[in-house]
Amino acid sequence: MSKVILIIDDSASVRQLVSIALRDAGYTVIEACDGKDGLKQLNGQKINLVISDVNMPNMDGISFVKAMKQNPSYKFMPVIMLTTEGADGKKQEGKEAGAKAWIVKPFRPEQLVQAVSMLIV
Repeated sequence: MSKVILIIDDSASVRQLVSIALRDAGYTVIEACDGKDGLKQLNGQKINLVISDVNMPNMDGISFVKAMKQNPSYKFMPVIMLTTEGADGKKQEGKEAGAKAWIVKPFRPEQLVQAVSMLIV
């Protein structure tokens, strides 16, 4: 059974690019368009890792991570932030929320797949 990854990004093209790279690497992918949609996807199903954008409408990525970590079922879920944000302060905020890795767009798909393979359980 393949590992399941939740991708949260308000850009359909970014979600598509990430999905293709991960599916080609053998992962199952679930998509969400913002943090609120991402929380809806956490409906008790087994998810192994989350990749989230930071800047999104309705609920940003850092708020999503904080909310997700409140749920005991997802408290220890690894999160990769995939964003245009490169500021150290924003990275620190993400780390404090519970993000394990930070990848700045534009990114190479193989770089993302490598980060996923290092974090996924």
